[in-house]
Amino acid sequence: MPDASPSTTSAPTDGPIAPRRLVIDVEHFDSPDAQRLRAAQRLEIDRAYGGDTEPGEKPTADSIAVFFLARDEDGTPLGCGGLRLVQDGIAEVKRMYVRPESRGAGVSSAILRRLEEAAIDLGSPALVLETGDEQKRAIGFYEREGFRRIAQFGPYVGAARSMCYSKVL
Repeated sequence: MPDASPSTTSAPTDGPIAPRRLVIDVEHFDSPDAQRLRAAQRLEIDRAYGGDTEPGEKPTADSIAVFFLARDEDGTPLGCGGLRLVQDGIAEVKRMYVRPESRGAGVSSAILRRLEEAAIDLGSPALVLETGDEQKRAIGFYEREGFRRIAQFGPYVGAARSMCYSKVL
């Protein structure tokens, strides 16, 4: 199990919210705050694609190895992300999301760092992920963070709108 101690990060001051302090803690996948963030993500994605087009099994509390929530200094949830172990112990990034009003403040990068640390703690040699072709900001973010496009894997093989990425840890 990855280290469950909170991580405190200083976020840049040029973003829309720019929290002075960002705390990222392990959170249960089905906690009320996690459910609200995941529901907001689902709405955003459904709007972009005209409905739920996610291939494969949806992540659940049982299938997610670790899930993190980022909060500002007042405890307001800003974003989330989790890991699901897939073939050969590789960790797949699932439900990575930052509220629109919190984007540009370093929240997504801080969550991704925690996910990378957790993947290493779980013994994963790499991270993989899937995103859709309409999620241009996500694609740009992951590419800036060192992810490289790979062939579709697992349930995404043959999914017309799925783009898959990997990053060796």
